[in-house]
Amino acid sequence: MSGGHERDELRGGDEERDESYDDGPVQGAEERTFAALPPAHGRGFAVTWWGQAWLKALEDTALDTAQLKAGRRLARSGAVGAVSVRPGRITAVVNDRDGTGHRSDVLLQQLGADEWDRFLDMAVERAGHIAALLDREMPPHLVEDAAAAGVELLPGIGDLEPECTCDAWDHCGHTAALSYQVARLLDQDPFVLLLLRGRGERALLDELQVRSVARAAQDEPERDAAPRQPEAAEGVPADEAYATGGILPPLPPVPVLPEAPGTPPSLDTETAPAPGVDASAVEFLAVAAAAEAHRALTEALAPGHGPTAPEAPPTTAEDAVRLAVDAGPDADLRVLARVAEGTGRDVEGLRLAVRAWQLGGAAGLAVLEEEWTPQAESAARARAALESAWDEDERPALRAARNRWTAPGARTQLRLGRDGRWWPYRKERGRWTPAGPAAHDPATALAAAAGEA
Repeated sequence: MSGGHERDELRGGDEERDESYDDGPVQGAEERTFAALPPAHGRGFAVTWWGQAWLKALEDTALDTAQLKAGRRLARSGAVGAVSVRPGRITAVVNDRDGTGHRSDVLLQQLGADEWDRFLDMAVERAGHIAALLDREMPPHLVEDAAAAGVELLPGIGDLEPECTCDAWDHCGHTAALSYQVARLLDQDPFVLLLLRGRGERALLDELQVRSVARAAQDEPERDAAPRQPEAAEGVPADEAYATGGILPPLPPVPVLPEAPGTPPSLDTETAPAPGVDASAVEFLAVAAAAEAHRALTEALAPGHGPTAPEAPPTTAEDAVRLAVDAGPDADLRVLARVAEGTGRDVEGLRLAVRAWQLGGAAGLAVLEEEWTPQAESAARARAALESAWDEDERPALRAARNRWTAPGARTQLRLGRDGRWWPYRKERGRWTPAGPAAHDPATALAAAAGEA
């Protein structure tokens, strides 16, 4: 977007400015300043999936890919100064190659009070989420549970709003460089994202402590309370209810979503199964069915859930891989071997397929198993992405074969998906193995394939 003066005109002046971006201090929030990071020569900007989600929001929004390329070069060269992070805004001075400095800001809308209440209530119920954050991790199920509570933590298309003293419209090279640098900060500490959304780490943990104590007190049983008398049964006979012409009692409350799929009963009993029944295979299917039921219930209880367009039915190969994913790492090896054989794989091939599915679902599985030749337009875009991802003197030598680019003498490979994303692969025990989720930037994907943090 435009610079600061022009932006105020677009928003109708300071009196009508969106308070969720907020240029001033926020109660209970804080400001953090991070020293300038060293140059990022020869490596990607984000290795974690949440850092890559931040970059996806930037790259899907920017209208000028040349500015993104310029931003990557500035960030890699160390042109971004100290980064200040506070609710709704990140700020840094970014120097052009001639030394000219520009104050650049990227704005992200803060969560409202109701959204924070829902997020904190969800976090109190699932202590593992906060433990993960304290370990500087942001597991996918934390973001999924927050979304189920109506709270979007990660930015989407158009959420990262730029301001720069160079007065460029849309993202310029300076705000792009700042955004790439922030992806590196997010890799190190996901609390940076929560501060941008409006709550600093200390204030957030203090509020969680208060709510945890209140919840524990609420759950404490009343010691001296008199025993409750059974209440009289209430209800309406079915024939009377239908005789009223459709005026029925209210539906029961929505069930509480379990934190995890239930554990099916063990079939390891003294009673032998019926002839032809493989108890291990039945247990395998029961675990997969519980996981699928939990997934469907999570979707059904999500706010705003409604009818959706029917999806294409999964293939037999996809079904087999999903069964293996849901069964977990402790699944019976004999059953896994039967599943693998039914889809033309060996057990190790099934494990690779499970890994690909966990990293990218059906798209990740397709990249593992399909080798295809990009059409002229897709090939040209791929070459342009590879050329712009590194400076000329840092660009690695990659040998192209259809949709795969392999580093000669190394054990790393990039695979191009049909959606234009890059998938990192690493050779392990003689097999090409998925090494991480897809990235829009080939340098990020290659860094993940090499195992660089």
